[in-house]
Amino acid sequence: MRSASRPPRRTGTDRIFRAGAASALALALTALTGCGSDYPLGEEQRRAAERGGSDLSGILTGVGSSAQNAAMLTWRSGFESMHPDARVQYLSAGSGAGRSALVGGGTDFAGSDAYLDEEEQAEVREFCGPGGALNIPVYISPISVAFNVPGVQELDLDAATVAGIFRHEITRWDDPAIAAQNEGVELPDLRITPVARADDSGTTENFTDYLHSVAPEVWPDEEDGSWPAELPTERSQGNAGVVSVTATTEGAVTYADDSLVDDSLGKARVKVGSEYVAVSGEAAGTAVGEATRVAGTDPHDIALELEREPDGSGAYPVVLVSYHVYCSSYQDPEVLELAKAFGHYVVSEEGQQASSEAVGSAPLPENLTAEAQAALDSISLR
Repeated sequence: MRSASRPPRRTGTDRIFRAGAASALALALTALTGCGSDYPLGEEQRRAAERGGSDLSGILTGVGSSAQNAAMLTWRSGFESMHPDARVQYLSAGSGAGRSALVGGGTDFAGSDAYLDEEEQAEVREFCGPGGALNIPVYISPISVAFNVPGVQELDLDAATVAGIFRHEITRWDDPAIAAQNEGVELPDLRITPVARADDSGTTENFTDYLHSVAPEVWPDEEDGSWPAELPTERSQGNAGVVSVTATTEGAVTYADDSLVDDSLGKARVKVGSEYVAVSGEAAGTAVGEATRVAGTDPHDIALELEREPDGSGAYPVVLVSYHVYCSSYQDPEVLELAKAFGHYVVSEEGQQASSEAVGSAPLPENLTAEAQAALDSISLR
Protein backbone atom coordinates (compact mmCIF):
# COMPACT_ATOMS: atom_id res chain seq x y z
CA MET A 1 0.00 0.00 0.00
CA ARG A 2 2.38 2.74 1.18
CA SER A 3 5.16 1.82 -1.22
CA ALA A 4 2.96 2.80 -4.14
CA SER A 5 3.29 6.50 -3.38
CA ARG A 6 6.04 8.34 -1.58
CA PRO A 7 5.42 11.52 0.40
CA PRO A 8 7.69 14.52 -0.19
CA ARG A 9 10.96 14.35 1.72
CA ARG A 10 10.75 16.04 5.07
CA THR A 11 12.54 19.32 5.60
CA GLY A 12 14.71 20.22 8.58
CA THR A 13 11.74 22.06 10.08
CA ASP A 14 9.64 18.90 9.76
CA ARG A 15 12.30 16.90 11.59
CA ILE A 16 12.45 19.47 14.42
CA PHE A 17 8.66 19.33 14.70
CA ARG A 18 8.70 15.52 14.78
CA ALA A 19 11.36 15.54 17.50
CA GLY A 20 9.34 18.06 19.52
CA ALA A 21 6.21 15.99 19.10
CA ALA A 22 8.05 12.88 20.25
CA SER A 23 9.28 14.74 23.35
CA ALA A 24 5.76 15.94 24.14
CA LEU A 25 4.43 12.40 23.79
CA ALA A 26 7.21 11.10 26.01
CA LEU A 27 6.20 13.63 28.68
CA ALA A 28 2.58 12.53 28.39
CA LEU A 29 3.61 8.90 28.82
CA THR A 30 5.75 9.83 31.81
CA ALA A 31 2.71 11.45 33.37
CA LEU A 32 0.69 8.30 32.72
CA THR A 33 3.26 6.00 34.28
CA GLY A 34 3.58 8.23 37.29
CA CYS A 35 -0.08 8.09 38.28
CA GLY A 36 -2.32 5.38 39.63
CA SER A 37 -1.64 2.48 41.92
CA ASP A 38 0.89 -0.30 41.52
CA TYR A 39 -2.06 -2.53 40.56
CA PRO A 40 -4.20 -0.46 38.16
CA LEU A 41 -6.54 -3.40 37.47
CA GLY A 42 -7.55 -3.55 41.13
CA GLU A 43 -7.79 -6.14 43.85
CA GLU A 44 -7.65 -9.17 41.53
CA GLN A 45 -4.32 -8.03 40.16
CA ARG A 46 -2.97 -7.36 43.66
CA ARG A 47 -3.90 -10.88 44.80
CA ALA A 48 -2.31 -12.35 41.67
CA ALA A 49 0.90 -10.50 42.50
CA GLU A 50 0.89 -11.89 46.02
CA ARG A 51 0.39 -15.42 44.66
CA GLY A 52 3.36 -15.00 42.35
CA GLY A 53 3.77 -17.06 39.17
CA SER A 54 5.47 -14.42 37.03
CA ASP A 55 8.72 -12.56 37.60
CA LEU A 56 8.15 -10.17 34.69
CA SER A 57 8.17 -6.56 35.87
CA GLY A 58 8.54 -3.02 34.60
CA ILE A 59 6.68 -0.59 32.35
CA LEU A 60 6.33 -0.84 28.57
CA THR A 61 5.20 2.31 26.75
CA GLY A 62 3.38 2.63 23.45
CA VAL A 63 1.93 5.49 21.39
CA GLY A 64 -0.27 5.45 18.33
CA SER A 65 -3.41 4.22 16.60
CA SER A 66 -6.77 5.24 18.01
CA ALA A 67 -8.38 2.45 15.96
CA GLN A 68 -6.72 -0.22 18.08
CA ASN A 69 -7.18 1.61 21.39
CA ALA A 70 -10.19 -0.46 22.52
CA ALA A 71 -8.33 -3.66 21.67
CA MET A 72 -5.29 -2.32 23.50
CA LEU A 73 -7.31 -1.89 26.68
CA THR A 74 -8.34 -5.55 26.40
CA TRP A 75 -4.77 -6.74 25.72
CA ARG A 76 -3.42 -4.65 28.57
CA SER A 77 -5.94 -6.12 30.98
CA GLY A 78 -5.19 -9.71 29.96
CA PHE A 79 -1.41 -9.24 29.94
CA GLU A 80 -1.26 -7.45 33.30
CA SER A 81 -3.46 -10.11 34.90
CA MET A 82 -0.90 -12.73 33.81
CA HIS A 83 2.05 -10.56 34.88
CA PRO A 84 0.90 -8.51 37.88
CA ASP A 85 4.17 -6.60 38.29
CA ALA A 86 4.29 -5.54 34.62
CA ARG A 87 2.45 -2.57 33.20
CA VAL A 88 1.67 -1.41 29.67
CA GLN A 89 0.97 2.27 29.07
CA TYR A 90 -0.54 3.25 25.72
CA LEU A 91 -1.28 6.77 24.53
CA SER A 92 -3.94 6.81 21.80
CA ALA A 93 -2.63 9.75 19.77
CA GLY A 94 -3.02 8.54 16.17
CA SER A 95 -0.87 6.40 13.91
CA GLY A 96 1.27 9.25 12.62
CA ALA A 97 2.05 10.38 16.16
CA GLY A 98 2.99 6.82 17.10
CA ARG A 99 5.42 6.40 14.22
CA SER A 100 6.94 9.84 14.94
CA ALA A 101 7.35 8.96 18.61
CA LEU A 102 9.20 5.74 17.78
CA VAL A 103 11.41 7.47 15.21
CA GLY A 104 12.21 10.14 17.81
CA GLY A 105 12.95 7.65 20.58
CA GLY A 106 9.92 8.74 22.63
CA THR A 107 8.26 5.33 23.03
CA ASP A 108 9.13 1.64 23.28
CA PHE A 109 6.76 0.66 20.47
CA ALA A 110 4.25 2.27 18.14
CA GLY A 111 0.72 1.31 17.21
CA SER A 112 0.01 2.19 13.59
CA ASP A 113 -2.62 1.48 10.96
CA ALA A 114 0.05 1.97 8.29
CA TYR A 115 3.49 0.41 8.25
CA LEU A 116 6.72 2.41 8.41
CA ASP A 117 7.78 3.50 4.94
CA GLU A 118 11.35 3.46 3.63
CA GLU A 119 12.19 6.95 4.85
CA GLU A 120 10.82 6.27 8.32
CA GLN A 121 12.77 3.00 8.43
CA ALA A 122 15.96 4.90 7.63
CA GLU A 123 15.28 7.45 10.37
CA VAL A 124 14.27 4.94 13.06
CA ARG A 125 17.68 3.22 12.90
CA GLU A 126 19.10 6.02 15.05
CA PHE A 127 16.91 4.80 17.92
CA CYS A 128 16.33 1.14 17.05
CA GLY A 129 19.78 0.22 15.78
CA PRO A 130 20.99 -0.84 12.33
CA GLY A 131 18.18 -3.38 11.87
CA GLY A 132 15.53 -0.66 12.10
CA ALA A 133 12.01 -1.58 13.20
CA LEU A 134 9.63 -4.47 12.54
CA ASN A 135 6.00 -4.00 11.47
CA ILE A 136 4.00 -6.79 13.11
CA PRO A 137 0.26 -7.05 12.33
CA VAL A 138 -1.86 -7.39 15.47
CA TYR A 139 -5.33 -6.08 14.65
CA ILE A 140 -7.57 -6.54 11.62
CA SER A 141 -10.65 -4.37 11.45
CA PRO A 142 -13.05 -3.09 8.82
CA ILE A 143 -13.51 0.63 8.27
CA SER A 144 -17.19 1.54 8.28
CA VAL A 145 -18.65 4.09 5.93
CA ALA A 146 -21.08 5.35 8.57
CA PHE A 147 -23.87 7.88 8.07
CA ASN A 148 -26.58 9.77 9.93
CA VAL A 149 -29.66 9.64 7.69
CA PRO A 150 -32.96 9.49 9.59
CA GLY A 151 -34.80 6.23 9.00
CA VAL A 152 -31.97 4.62 6.99
CA GLN A 153 -29.72 2.00 8.58
CA GLU A 154 -28.11 0.42 5.50
CA LEU A 155 -27.22 1.58 1.99
CA ASP A 156 -25.56 -0.14 -0.95
CA LEU A 157 -22.73 1.97 -2.35
CA ASP A 158 -20.00 1.30 -4.89
CA ALA A 159 -16.53 2.82 -4.61
CA ALA A 160 -17.18 5.54 -7.18
CA THR A 161 -20.23 6.73 -5.25
CA VAL A 162 -18.38 6.73 -1.93
CA ALA A 163 -15.54 8.67 -3.56
CA GLY A 164 -18.01 11.14 -5.10
CA ILE A 165 -19.61 11.73 -1.71
CA PHE A 166 -16.31 12.47 0.03
CA ARG A 167 -15.16 14.50 -2.99
CA HIS A 168 -18.23 16.76 -2.57
CA GLU A 169 -19.41 15.83 -6.07
CA ILE A 170 -22.49 14.01 -4.69
CA THR A 171 -23.99 16.47 -2.25
CA ARG A 172 -27.50 15.22 -1.36
CA TRP A 173 -28.70 11.88 -0.08
CA ASP A 174 -31.38 11.50 -2.76
CA ASP A 175 -28.80 11.89 -5.56
CA PRO A 176 -29.53 9.55 -8.51
CA ALA A 177 -26.17 7.77 -8.04
CA ILE A 178 -27.24 6.69 -4.56
CA ALA A 179 -30.89 6.04 -5.46
CA ALA A 180 -29.98 3.78 -8.40
CA GLN A 181 -28.22 1.36 -6.03
CA ASN A 182 -30.94 1.46 -3.37
CA GLU A 183 -34.30 0.81 -5.00
CA GLY A 184 -37.13 0.92 -2.49
CA VAL A 185 -35.19 2.96 0.09
CA GLU A 186 -36.80 6.29 0.92
CA LEU A 187 -33.91 8.72 0.58
CA PRO A 188 -34.42 12.24 1.96
CA ASP A 189 -33.62 15.49 0.17
CA LEU A 190 -30.90 16.14 2.74
CA ARG A 191 -27.49 17.76 2.38
CA ILE A 192 -24.52 15.42 2.81
CA THR A 193 -21.85 16.55 5.27
CA PRO A 194 -18.64 14.52 4.93
CA VAL A 195 -16.56 14.26 8.14
CA ALA A 196 -12.83 13.39 8.00
CA ARG A 197 -9.95 12.98 10.41
CA ALA A 198 -8.08 16.12 11.45
CA ASP A 199 -4.98 14.19 12.54
CA ASP A 200 -2.48 12.13 10.57
CA SER A 201 -4.29 8.82 10.54
CA GLY A 202 -3.73 5.28 9.36
CA THR A 203 -7.50 4.96 9.04
CA THR A 204 -7.44 7.86 6.56
CA GLU A 205 -4.52 6.27 4.70
CA ASN A 206 -6.34 2.95 4.34
CA PHE A 207 -9.61 4.62 3.35
CA THR A 208 -8.00 6.83 0.69
CA ASP A 209 -6.02 3.83 -0.56
CA TYR A 210 -9.33 2.02 -1.12
CA LEU A 211 -10.84 5.03 -2.93
CA HIS A 212 -7.82 5.55 -5.18
CA SER A 213 -7.33 1.85 -5.90
CA VAL A 214 -10.93 1.12 -6.85
CA ALA A 215 -12.23 4.47 -8.14
CA PRO A 216 -9.17 6.42 -9.36
CA GLU A 217 -11.23 8.34 -11.92
CA VAL A 218 -13.17 9.95 -9.06
CA TRP A 219 -10.43 9.91 -6.42
CA PRO A 220 -7.17 10.68 -8.27
CA ASP A 221 -5.20 11.44 -5.08
CA GLU A 222 -2.96 8.60 -3.97
CA GLU A 223 -3.29 7.31 -0.42
CA ASP A 224 -2.24 9.59 2.39
CA GLY A 225 -2.60 9.73 6.16
CA SER A 226 -3.69 13.37 5.93
CA TRP A 227 -7.04 14.28 4.39
CA PRO A 228 -6.72 16.44 1.22
CA ALA A 229 -6.42 20.04 2.39
CA GLU A 230 -8.35 21.42 -0.58
CA LEU A 231 -11.56 19.59 0.34
CA PRO A 232 -13.87 21.71 2.58
CA THR A 233 -14.65 18.75 4.82
CA GLU A 234 -15.65 18.81 8.48
CA ARG A 235 -12.75 17.54 10.60
CA SER A 236 -12.35 15.92 14.00
CA GLN A 237 -9.62 14.21 15.99
CA GLY A 238 -9.45 10.41 16.17
CA ASN A 239 -11.93 7.72 15.25
CA ALA A 240 -14.10 8.57 18.24
CA GLY A 241 -14.12 12.23 17.22
CA VAL A 242 -15.42 11.71 13.67
CA VAL A 243 -18.06 9.25 14.92
CA SER A 244 -19.23 11.77 17.53
CA VAL A 245 -19.52 14.59 14.98
CA THR A 246 -21.43 12.33 12.58
CA ALA A 247 -23.81 11.13 15.30
CA THR A 248 -24.74 14.72 16.18
CA THR A 249 -24.97 16.04 12.60
CA GLU A 250 -28.00 15.02 10.54
CA GLY A 251 -26.89 14.14 7.01
CA ALA A 252 -23.26 13.54 8.00
CA VAL A 253 -21.12 10.66 6.75
CA THR A 254 -17.69 9.51 7.87
CA TYR A 255 -15.20 6.64 7.78
CA ALA A 256 -14.10 5.05 11.06
CA ASP A 257 -12.94 1.84 12.68
CA ASP A 258 -16.09 -0.27 12.88
CA SER A 259 -15.62 -1.06 16.57
CA LEU A 260 -16.50 2.55 17.39
CA VAL A 261 -19.66 2.77 15.26
CA ASP A 262 -22.81 1.85 17.19
CA ASP A 263 -26.41 1.32 16.08
CA SER A 264 -27.18 5.04 16.17
CA LEU A 265 -25.53 5.33 12.74
CA GLY A 266 -26.25 3.54 9.48
CA LYS A 267 -23.54 1.63 7.62
CA ALA A 268 -22.85 1.14 3.92
CA ARG A 269 -22.52 -2.22 2.20
CA VAL A 270 -19.75 -1.75 -0.36
CA LYS A 271 -19.77 -3.23 -3.83
CA VAL A 272 -17.16 -5.88 -4.56
CA GLY A 273 -17.45 -7.39 -8.01
CA SER A 274 -21.15 -8.03 -8.50
CA GLU A 275 -22.13 -8.22 -4.81
CA TYR A 276 -22.56 -5.75 -1.98
CA VAL A 277 -20.74 -6.82 1.19
CA ALA A 278 -21.73 -5.74 4.70
CA VAL A 279 -19.08 -4.61 7.15
CA SER A 280 -17.94 -7.28 9.62
CA GLY A 281 -14.78 -8.62 11.21
CA GLU A 282 -15.17 -11.92 9.38
CA ALA A 283 -15.49 -10.20 5.99
CA ALA A 284 -12.45 -8.04 6.78
CA GLY A 285 -10.43 -11.15 7.65
CA THR A 286 -11.43 -12.72 4.33
CA ALA A 287 -10.06 -9.68 2.48
CA VAL A 288 -6.79 -9.66 4.44
CA GLY A 289 -6.34 -13.33 3.52
CA GLU A 290 -5.54 -12.10 -0.01
CA ALA A 291 -2.86 -9.63 1.14
CA THR A 292 0.78 -10.03 0.08
CA ARG A 293 4.04 -9.10 1.81
CA VAL A 294 5.67 -5.83 0.81
CA ALA A 295 8.68 -6.58 -1.37
CA GLY A 296 12.21 -5.72 -0.31
CA THR A 297 11.66 -5.64 3.45
CA ASP A 298 13.41 -7.53 6.26
CA PRO A 299 12.43 -11.23 6.40
CA HIS A 300 10.77 -10.59 9.77
CA ASP A 301 9.04 -7.36 8.72
CA ILE A 302 5.40 -8.24 8.03
CA ALA A 303 4.25 -5.10 6.19
CA LEU A 304 1.30 -6.06 3.98
CA GLU A 305 -0.02 -4.87 0.64
CA LEU A 306 -3.81 -5.12 0.86
CA GLU A 307 -5.93 -6.20 -2.09
CA ARG A 308 -8.69 -3.60 -2.47
CA GLU A 309 -10.56 -5.59 -5.12
CA PRO A 310 -10.47 -9.11 -3.63
CA ASP A 311 -11.60 -12.14 -5.60
CA GLY A 312 -13.06 -14.06 -2.68
CA SER A 313 -16.81 -13.94 -2.08
CA GLY A 314 -17.82 -12.08 1.07
CA ALA A 315 -14.57 -10.10 1.39
CA TYR A 316 -14.91 -6.54 2.72
CA PRO A 317 -12.07 -4.48 1.20
CA VAL A 318 -12.32 -1.23 3.20
CA VAL A 319 -10.13 -2.71 5.88
CA LEU A 320 -7.12 -1.76 7.92
CA VAL A 321 -4.37 -3.92 9.31
CA SER A 322 -2.99 -2.26 12.41
CA TYR A 323 0.57 -2.99 13.45
CA HIS A 324 2.69 -2.94 16.54
CA VAL A 325 6.01 -1.52 15.43
CA TYR A 326 8.89 -2.76 17.59
CA CYS A 327 12.59 -2.07 17.36
CA SER A 328 14.49 -5.02 15.91
CA SER A 329 16.83 -4.64 18.89
CA TYR A 330 16.72 -2.86 22.25
CA GLN A 331 19.48 -1.62 24.54
CA ASP A 332 17.50 -2.15 27.76
CA PRO A 333 17.06 -5.86 28.63
CA GLU A 334 13.92 -5.11 30.66
CA VAL A 335 12.24 -3.35 27.74
CA LEU A 336 13.29 -6.20 25.43
CA GLU A 337 11.72 -8.80 27.72
CA LEU A 338 8.52 -6.79 28.15
CA ALA A 339 8.18 -6.05 24.44
CA LYS A 340 8.56 -9.69 23.43
CA ALA A 341 6.24 -10.96 26.17
CA PHE A 342 3.51 -8.44 25.42
CA GLY A 343 3.86 -8.93 21.68
CA HIS A 344 3.50 -12.69 22.03
CA TYR A 345 0.40 -12.30 24.19
CA VAL A 346 -1.24 -9.95 21.68
CA VAL A 347 -0.76 -12.27 18.68
CA SER A 348 -1.59 -15.42 20.65
CA GLU A 349 -4.89 -17.22 20.20
CA GLU A 350 -5.95 -15.95 23.63
CA GLY A 351 -5.05 -12.34 22.88
CA GLN A 352 -6.68 -12.34 19.45
CA GLN A 353 -9.83 -14.00 20.79
CA ALA A 354 -10.05 -11.42 23.58
CA SER A 355 -9.92 -8.48 21.16
CA SER A 356 -12.32 -10.19 18.76
CA GLU A 357 -14.91 -10.65 21.52
CA ALA A 358 -14.39 -7.15 22.91
CA VAL A 359 -14.38 -5.05 19.74
CA GLY A 360 -15.38 -7.33 16.84
CA SER A 361 -11.98 -7.42 15.14
CA ALA A 362 -10.95 -10.38 13.00
CA PRO A 363 -8.38 -12.76 14.54
CA LEU A 364 -5.09 -13.00 12.65
CA PRO A 365 -4.99 -15.82 10.08
CA GLU A 366 -2.84 -18.78 11.18
CA ASN A 367 -0.05 -17.96 8.71
CA LEU A 368 0.24 -14.38 10.00
CA THR A 369 0.21 -15.59 13.61
CA ALA A 370 3.16 -17.90 12.95
CA GLU A 371 5.06 -15.15 11.10
CA ALA A 372 4.37 -12.65 13.90
CA GLN A 373 5.65 -15.08 16.54
CA ALA A 374 8.84 -15.65 14.56
CA ALA A 375 9.31 -11.90 14.14
CA LEU A 376 8.95 -11.31 17.89
CA ASP A 377 11.43 -14.10 18.62
CA SER A 378 13.95 -12.37 16.33
CA ILE A 379 14.03 -9.15 18.41
CA SER A 380 17.40 -9.02 20.18
CA LEU A 381 19.52 -7.10 22.68
CA ARG A 382 22.24 -4.82 21.40
